[in-house]
Amino acid sequence: MRAAVMEAQAKPLVIWDDVEIAAPGAGQVRVRVTHCGLCHSDLSIADAVFPSPTPMILGHEAAGIVEQLGPDVYGLQVGDHVVLSPLPPCGLCYWCVRGEPGVCVNAAAIQTNTFTDGTTGLSRRGEMVFRGVGMGGFAEMVLTPASGAVKIPADVPLSVACVIGCAVQTGVGAVLNTARVEPGATVLVIGLGGIGLSIVQGARLAGASRIIGADPVAQRREAALRFGATDVLDPGAGDIAASTFELTQVGADYAFDAVGRGALIADCLRATRNGGTTVAVGAPGMDDSINIIAPALFTLQEKKLIGCALGSCNSVRDIPRLIALWQTGRLDLEALITQRRQLSEINEALADLRASRGIRTILEM
Repeated sequence: MRAAVMEAQAKPLVIWDDVEIAAPGAGQVRVRVTHCGLCHSDLSIADAVFPSPTPMILGHEAAGIVEQLGPDVYGLQVGDHVVLSPLPPCGLCYWCVRGEPGVCVNAAAIQTNTFTDGTTGLSRRGEMVFRGVGMGGFAEMVLTPASGAVKIPADVPLSVACVIGCAVQTGVGAVLNTARVEPGATVLVIGLGGIGLSIVQGARLAGASRIIGADPVAQRREAALRFGATDVLDPGAGDIAASTFELTQVGADYAFDAVGRGALIADCLRATRNGGTTVAVGAPGMDDSINIIAPALFTLQEKKLIGCALGSCNSVRDIPRLIALWQTGRLDLEALITQRRQLSEINEALADLRASRGIRTILEM
């Protein structure tokens, strides 16, 4: 098959036409990818922020059509339209049975870039090719556990639904599943890319009374207002925490870092009220760290800091729920997509992402 491959980090990706993909094994399906979005996590790996093995196929926000079923697959048929998930829940591990699918044993694949048994089902001339961020979606086909291919109605455009795979699951899920924002709460969102704007939409769905968005890019601040933000802040024009206190009088009930930077997580902690919650949604570099207030004050103020992987979503449950919200007009997917490119334009698309141009770019296979 054809795929965009990272032969080495901090180098342009290369199009290979001869990647071999295995037939699906037990409990697996093979999906022909039609569309795949670009996420900042892909860029971080490409730019060597996260040291990773090579060669690797990046991409983890994809949708497509089921092409082949392995043994013991139920609920899917060849020809089904599906949204793919980089974190397919196994449903049986210690964490899944306790309702914590974000830390399912299958989540390890995001770090190892292999299946749990160490294989990938991908190779070229006898050499293993890694499936980046638990998927390898910048390719014509993907091999995945069946729970990672969630069936959607055939009349839902795959070119739109693909953004649910990461940006929307992560952002909306961070609000509804991880933080469990209640009606009337106040919310701060730092970073207004695809995930940050999805957090804004999630806060609107949750009934937040005030949604404050912060981003240095004016166009993204304007977009946040269209997605449901009540206030927007330019980080270059003043202190985010001070501005949040000015708007809320006591600090935000919930603050979300959608960028992935230790200093911004610290800003979120400063911006929340006593008893407030900060959710770390973005993926900081491995050498980054968080500086918080003195432990004694942190304890007395009862502030909370929690991590969030893919919006703590159970994709089998949440992808159909998000599709239904889109179908009823309560969730805007189309406006997240600001650029469409062909797979051959992968490096131009990554350059746009580096420069914060647009919101989400979708690759068409």
